Amino acid sequence: MNGLQSANADLYARAAMAQRRAYGTGSLSVRTDRRGRESWYGRWYSDGHRVERRLGARRVPGGREGLTQKQAEAELRRQIDTATPTRPARDRLTLEEASERYIATLADLGRKRSTIVGVESIFRVWLRPHLGDRALNAIAPEDIDDLIATMRDAELSTKTIHNVIGALNALYRWALHPRRLLATSNPVELVEVPGKVGQPPIRFLTPDEVEAVVGNVVAGDYAELDRALYVTAAQAGLRQGELIALRWSDIDWKARRIRVERSHVLGEFDTPKSARSSRSVPMSSRVVAELKAWQKVTRWPGAKHLVFAEPVTGEPLLRNGIMRRWRKALAAAGVPSHRFHDLRHTFGTQAAGAGVALRTLQQWMGHATIATTMRYADYAPNAEETAMIERAFGGGTA
Repeated sequence: MNGLQSANADLYARAAMAQRRAYGTGSLSVRTDRRGRESWYGRWYSDGHRVERRLGARRVPGGREGLTQKQAEAELRRQIDTATPTRPARDRLTLEEASERYIATLADLGRKRSTIVGVESIFRVWLRPHLGDRALNAIAPEDIDDLIATMRDAELSTKTIHNVIGALNALYRWALHPRRLLATSNPVELVEVPGKVGQPPIRFLTPDEVEAVVGNVVAGDYAELDRALYVTAAQAGLRQGELIALRWSDIDWKARRIRVERSHVLGEFDTPKSARSSRSVPMSSRVVAELKAWQKVTRWPGAKHLVFAEPVTGEPLLRNGIMRRWRKALAAAGVPSHRFHDLRHTFGTQAAGAGVALRTLQQWMGHATIATTMRYADYAPNAEETAMIERAFGGGTA
């Protein structure tokens, strides 16, 4: 088929689609997205309400992939026959209205406040401004493609883009539940989200760097507190929120263990991050010594008091204050910039390097799955592998 014949065939197909179809058989159309990709769309009425769905990619003349017009017609008939109509009163529900109901459901289900705040932020910053006034059933995959393009133009990270599209996907899965039927389909399933989100490299401090930072804590009311805080974070592996929420009653001096039973997130006490996060962690002699030294000088040494309380008020430590002093201590010690969370990675890498079994390390760190703990596997010694490499190359010269 030459170029003129191909063009004529294309015009003929579009003209055929434009002809009046029998009532009840729906209509077929072709849409082109901003990247030039063509897709078949079907439209029909069910119980007096319009339903519109993407049927699949359109096969170009001479191509092998995608649907021909005949195949698109068959797919349209199949979807008309099998489609479950939405409840008429809810067809006009916008994404903004649905998101408000969805977030309220998360709260009713007891999701953590930090989770709800994160979801609210995604909808407020990205999804509502771009799609909020659109009915759920009117949002097409191309609209989501445009949103992704906008986020990429704004130089958002791949992880952030995945989080935004993931929140939208969760909303549609919630809306499609048989008890709700707030939408007829999930357009997110037809969208290709760019790239894959990989785990960032682990950053941690060496034992010498930890000692240097501990030796350069900011002078003043927080000096002894920060010494104990940094050592406990590096040698017990607690998250920052867990450290802030720790009480003296959580420390078992006789058993030399710390019980992690709560966290402090977004200004409120809550249960730890996951079910496995409630745990017991052994204390090194250094941690015991630092905590006992701190308990002797703090104004808040009672069993129900916070271990790392604000020195004057006894209230939970302020995170911005922690980070401000942490950065000053790093600079004074001449240690490269690190997140406070990297002290937790210090614990993980040092424990793995000392031969702690990864399942045990998972329990100590409160990871929900072993997959998270496996990040530290590269730091674990393996005598068998060392012996094998010695057999392969032993006796050689460097």
